[in-house]
Amino acid sequence: MENNHFIRQNRRQFIQTSCAAAVGLTLSPYLLRAGLVSLPKPLAKRQFGKIDFKVTTLGLGGQASIQWTPAGIDPVAIILKAYKLGINYYDTSNYYGPSQLNYGKAFRQLGLVPGEENYNESKRKEIFVTSKTGLRFAKGGDDRKEVHGGTNGPIGSKALDDVRRTLTQVFGNGIDSFHDGAYLDMVLIHTLGTVGEVDALYEGYFNPDPEAKTIGTLAALRDVRDGTNRTGLNPKNEKLIRHIGFSGHKDPAVMIEMIQRDAENLIDGMLVAINANDKLYFNMQYNVIPVAAAKNIGIIAMKVFADGAMYSKKAEWSRTPEHVVLQVNSPELPANELIRYSLTTPGIHTAIIGIGQISDDPMQCQLTQNLIGAQVKPTDMSEEEREKVEALAVKSKGGKTNYFQNPFQNMTAPRDAKVEIKKDGKASISWQTAYAGDAAIDHYEVWRNDEKVANISFAPQTTKTPYLFIDNFGNKTPKQYVVKVVDKKRRVVETELLTVFGS
Repeated sequence: MENNHFIRQNRRQFIQTSCAAAVGLTLSPYLLRAGLVSLPKPLAKRQFGKIDFKVTTLGLGGQASIQWTPAGIDPVAIILKAYKLGINYYDTSNYYGPSQLNYGKAFRQLGLVPGEENYNESKRKEIFVTSKTGLRFAKGGDDRKEVHGGTNGPIGSKALDDVRRTLTQVFGNGIDSFHDGAYLDMVLIHTLGTVGEVDALYEGYFNPDPEAKTIGTLAALRDVRDGTNRTGLNPKNEKLIRHIGFSGHKDPAVMIEMIQRDAENLIDGMLVAINANDKLYFNMQYNVIPVAAAKNIGIIAMKVFADGAMYSKKAEWSRTPEHVVLQVNSPELPANELIRYSLTTPGIHTAIIGIGQISDDPMQCQLTQNLIGAQVKPTDMSEEEREKVEALAVKSKGGKTNYFQNPFQNMTAPRDAKVEIKKDGKASISWQTAYAGDAAIDHYEVWRNDEKVANISFAPQTTKTPYLFIDNFGNKTPKQYVVKVVDKKRRVVETELLTVFGS
């Protein structure tokens, strides 16, 4: 889902300028071997959250030339090369024009399509294919202004139509059918942006009713995952998908809400925008990513290069082949350092990057160079190194690269703080999570009448159950409580005074 940037240089020139420009950054050991063209065997992989799959640290994004194909580029060849190099995670979407069809052409050649003469079931199990729907309803729907997510299949289609459309295009004949053995490893509900959309997605989930006029996407996806028909929308009890997830570019608070409502641990995957300019915005790395990690959700990074905006492309949504960047790397902002930044963000398992072009020359091939850059362990970049990459990234467009992300906000006070007296005379103080600014939250403090009575280590809030502290009220004298949040830089934000009287 990214465009890549490249200064064409000979090997010696490239190594010299890249190392000089890194300003003290430590290059991955793999990048120092064989003139930046050596790949380890096997490729680096990580356990994909609670999903029983080890995913390569680089996945193939479904946009760039696979969606908007410039003249002279063969999108199918890009997919074939990714497979040959050992990449096992593949991303596409009903949003992405011909992307799914291009995958179908490649997968038929590779023997990955059930019903074809060359189909190899074992090979199919070795890859993980994710598609997306932008639709919030599987049945009915309404005109609530806060609910977005438009039609990305045929006009009037609903979420399960998108699933079947993907199967037809990726694992079917590409026109109107797919074999009984076809399935998707995961479907993501794409680009979640408002709490109203979360409301829509969960509609009918906890109490499914086939007679309901409106059913949200989650309930229907659960049916085609489990082979059930609780919604009445899966009458053949088909099992079409293995896992369910969602994606978000913009608002970590909304994404946290999506996860916290998931009382049944339905969500297995999250695709999230995360790059070296993340902390200049309402950031993902200190807000939603820790929550997803705490629930052992498989986390996929996207927008590693801000959709090419880190380099030559304007900071705006890509729409045409002209937006696809056909170059790779930059001595001023080494692409491998941006890749390492995303992949060493705690919680991230893989990063999807779209490819503009490939080449038989490894030095000129975006796919090969990105794959080399992705051969890192989660702990391969120190905090000091991450800060150096951030200092380089902010020079790109003055840091105004993440057009898809909400503006920066400082750390908030603990939210919805309340105090009440219980029957036993004790005070119950509760609150919802604070949102982090440009540093991680360290702990909470509860103060009573200007005296600290509790120090509570921060833990990501994975459900709607609030943080809770019980205080021995002692007597009928009025008490005033304050809940404070403290981040890793020792900055403090506190709630308003919470006053209670003994009974």
